Amino acid sequence: MYYIKSTDPNPITPAKAVLLGLLCLIWLSTGLVGHDPWKPDEAYSFGLVYSMLQSGDWLVPTLAGEPYMDKPPLFYWTAALFARIFEPMLPLHDGARLASGFYTALTLLFIGLTGRKLYGEHRGWAAVIILIGCLGLLVRAHQITTDLALLTGCAMMLYGFARSQERATLAGALLGTGLGIGFMSKGFIAPIFFVLTAAALPLFFNNWRKRNYLLSLIIAVLVALPWLAVWPFLLFHRSPELFADWAWAHNLGNWIDYAKNGPNRDSFYYLQNLPWLAWPALPLAAWAVWKSRKRLAQRDDLQLPLISFSVMLVALSFSATVEEVFALPMLLPVALMATASLSILKRGAANALDWFGLMTFALIAVLMWSGWTGLLLDNRTKITRWLKDYQPDFTPELHTQAFFIALIATVLWVIMIWRTGRSMRRATLNWASGVTLIWVLAMTLWLPWLDSGKSYRSMVGALKQSLPKHYQCIAGENLGNGQRAMLHYFGNIITQRDPKRRCDLRLIQGSKLSDPAFTGTRWKKIWEGSRKGNKNEYYRLYRRIDD
Repeated sequence: MYYIKSTDPNPITPAKAVLLGLLCLIWLSTGLVGHDPWKPDEAYSFGLVYSMLQSGDWLVPTLAGEPYMDKPPLFYWTAALFARIFEPMLPLHDGARLASGFYTALTLLFIGLTGRKLYGEHRGWAAVIILIGCLGLLVRAHQITTDLALLTGCAMMLYGFARSQERATLAGALLGTGLGIGFMSKGFIAPIFFVLTAAALPLFFNNWRKRNYLLSLIIAVLVALPWLAVWPFLLFHRSPELFADWAWAHNLGNWIDYAKNGPNRDSFYYLQNLPWLAWPALPLAAWAVWKSRKRLAQRDDLQLPLISFSVMLVALSFSATVEEVFALPMLLPVALMATASLSILKRGAANALDWFGLMTFALIAVLMWSGWTGLLLDNRTKITRWLKDYQPDFTPELHTQAFFIALIATVLWVIMIWRTGRSMRRATLNWASGVTLIWVLAMTLWLPWLDSGKSYRSMVGALKQSLPKHYQCIAGENLGNGQRAMLHYFGNIITQRDPKRRCDLRLIQGSKLSDPAFTGTRWKKIWEGSRKGNKNEYYRLYRRIDD
């Protein structure tokens, strides 16, 4: 394995490793508990977990009583187990969110092992620190979303590829398990990553054309077979219609339809958004590749992340649907390539990134403290008025524990940036610590304000109080999956989407100005409301009047 050995005069001692581990733990654990499921992805993802717990059916994912065959259920299984285990201590949604922390922790572990394998003993921590500093990972890593399990599978596959030329059995087991986890989390995208990466490495670079590499791929396929076959077989045995809905309507059919229609504007979505999603890792990664562009045939430490990133970018860009959260796997190879740049990064560039990060996070922290203080004291400054206008129903309160946690985090951040020794990894470490500080402030000082605007709890409670004591069913119109899930969770309200079913209640979602007009007098409005401060997501409940 070829890599540039670290010339860092400050190697990572056991004491420094403990501090880095503590930083990662704070980044990882903050925000996993203490708030309701937020829209959009968390709401419907937890709705699937809640339906699984309520129905006891762990084979077919359901949302508010209806099959929801978008993805295989591995993440939902894990989240349901965490929710059930921690149910005596935590609300179900907080327990389920611990599964996100579990998968993210595994992702950090395997990306650290991959960085250590590719770039040397002291570069594993650097890869982890660079990854947690990526802006696109911060919020998503703390949400209930199945993409985190796919991220873990991709991290395992990268480590398996990194070990494939030396220990074929171990590498094959890692590759197969990562492939299986990815498949059981998001479907066919993980096998596509595996097949294309496995084929591209020996196609473009001679040093991957080895017997051990081929053997590891064979073992990987054998290990992955149970993951790839058992749940689809059981699903097909239960219901061929649901199997076809999952395999065709939500997966293969989308790809084929996209291939027929050809590229569109969305094909450039990730190229346009990666600069901020992967900041500051992306420019560091680009610098590493550029400096080694004439020696890529010898740099197998860059070949793996470069090929895997290219495969992911192409596969995701030419898929039927594009979303920001789908870009998470690309952060892994970008973080690895950025790790390679630490040995060749010019001191001036490192200092510029360092000072930019320090000034940016110091300014954001000051604004967050001042905005929170303004809300609490109602000092009527411009930012306070804007915050109150955005959520006019929010009543700020002083939460002593959250205040002291935020204060301690701020002081520790100041001490850390003051005491951090000069090294090429200083900029990335200070950046990751700044990201962590802002996240801690958001999840302590600002959590009540955020939860007030993003939670459906109060809206569903008001709706439930207005429901008649006796009714047949509620027809939901224009309701999203997240809304239907939260109606089920907070109010045990099941909405029907079958137009053939004649319900005596209708719940309609729209804007505040779009009051539906029904012909005649067959429907009477009995309730209307929305989430606090949200005028674009308005709900109206109608009752059928007997003829």
